[in-house]
Amino acid sequence: MAVARASAPLPPRRAALDVSALPPGAFGYRSLMWWGTLGIVLIEGAAFLLAIAAYFFLAQRMPAWPPAAVPNPGLTWGTVNTVLLLASAVPNQLAKSAAERIDLRGVRIWMVVCLLFGAAFNVVRALEFTTLNVTWYHDAYGSIVWLLLGLHTTHIVTDLLDTGVLALLMFTGPIEERRFVDVSENAVYWYFVVFAWLPIYGVIYWAPRVL
Repeated sequence: MAVARASAPLPPRRAALDVSALPPGAFGYRSLMWWGTLGIVLIEGAAFLLAIAAYFFLAQRMPAWPPAAVPNPGLTWGTVNTVLLLASAVPNQLAKSAAERIDLRGVRIWMVVCLLFGAAFNVVRALEFTTLNVTWYHDAYGSIVWLLLGLHTTHIVTDLLDTGVLALLMFTGPIEERRFVDVSENAVYWYFVVFAWLPIYGVIYWAPRVL
């Protein structure tokens, strides 16, 4: 006759962990998007530093900087753009704060304001290019000045396009929480664009006056 075996005692049941209340996205360093943005900032920041280093490398090997017959660059449009960029930090931060509160109305308002600033920057930057003291093909000085200004302009244009796409999504939908994370990280990148301009502005417009 088969002998029935006593079954092993079942382990105590654990209560299921309810994660339904957790948000689908995360802000700051808890987000992969934040780390991706940080990586881009480090890479692009290195590119700016290399271009600035090239500027001073060339300057130390020239008897005059700017070279003879090239006047110092005018300050008007570069300074106007600097003021606009610094002022844009206000709506940029307001858009970031609204995104982190999941405030759709606030995000829409401040992203539109950011787009208006972005359009203004590009208009002023076009004037800046047309009033530079030298052409890009004139000499090494002209080439490095145009390279610095062109690198920064590329960042302004690309972030303006990125902001435009995000703003359109926030108006047309679908409205998802991850879009608010995108808005927050876009604001972080815009801060990089703003503050990266300050040393470039100093190099292009003030370095020739003190070297």
